[in-house]
Amino acid sequence: MSIITFRFRVKDSVTGKHLSRHAVACNQVWNFCVATQREAERRRKGGLPIRWPTAFDLIKLCTGSAAELGLHSDTVQTICRQFAASRDLHRRCPRFRASFGAKRALGWIPFIPRAMRIDGDAAVYLKRRFRFWKSREIEGDFKAGSFVQDARGRWYVCFQCEVADDLSAGNGEIGIDLGLKILATCSDGTEVPALRHYRQYERALGKAQRAGRKKLARAIQAKIANARKHHLHVASRRLADANSLIVVGNVNAAQLAKTNMAKSVLDASWSTFRNMLRYKAARRQAVYVEADERWTSQTCSECGSLGGPKGLKGLEVRHWVCNECGAHHDRDVNSARLILMSGRNVALQSTGILSG
Repeated sequence: MSIITFRFRVKDSVTGKHLSRHAVACNQVWNFCVATQREAERRRKGGLPIRWPTAFDLIKLCTGSAAELGLHSDTVQTICRQFAASRDLHRRCPRFRASFGAKRALGWIPFIPRAMRIDGDAAVYLKRRFRFWKSREIEGDFKAGSFVQDARGRWYVCFQCEVADDLSAGNGEIGIDLGLKILATCSDGTEVPALRHYRQYERALGKAQRAGRKKLARAIQAKIANARKHHLHVASRRLADANSLIVVGNVNAAQLAKTNMAKSVLDASWSTFRNMLRYKAARRQAVYVEADERWTSQTCSECGSLGGPKGLKGLEVRHWVCNECGAHHDRDVNSARLILMSGRNVALQSTGILSG
């Protein structure tokens, strides 16, 4: 079973003001949790035997506040649990959520099935119907969800549902080498182009930002994000449908984002692409592996000798011939083949599920 999020745009021309009011109330609950946490830390530094408040402690302190804030009690409890989970994950107190001003937090209203009812194309929360554009059917068992707001002030409703992993995958095996000029080069020679969505709109975005047209700048940024996400979904869906083993190189995007290639690395969005491949492979009961890609551009995939182009100057060499066996290599395809070989070994050791 997998948890899939179904996201729909809310028809918020009328009901948006009610969601905004609920979002302010949710921020108040969150900020109370932050203040409680910081007070506990202050007393602990003072030498008092004070422990961090648990989710149960925070829920107990917020008992009775839901009616005054105009929220469902389950929403208040969900916020407290999310605060405790975020704090424990990062081992530090989260920040306050501002409701107004330049640095305001985007709206967020969590709920659970007991607090929310789905009625056709409407979500019923606190006896008020919030209609949305139902672009597809909601599958599986509804487990949780939230109303969320984007940077343009538009509201969306998200339903997290548990669905069966009953999709079928192909019998192929593919190795994927991630890049910047070409997003993904596969071991069978196929390529996923890097459409460079940010680069396409960079000039228009800079012009809007210099002119102080914040609304237009947000619209352009949203267009870039949506186009990029669509491209990655289409490419990952095609690869997941065709292969029972997907092996991707473990290139460190976070480290490369700190270099002078940061803009191109972030525009390529490797981490998002790998995450899409991971969960889509899981739904098809396929094997997803991230393999070590060190030396793959220098090693011959035919004989295993280390004779490929080396160093920074070697990055310009896209085709090379092995000195040992004389095999002709495309640099990226050769890397993808070696990544696939490495991934086969990892998959065999971890799962024992391999075709052929």
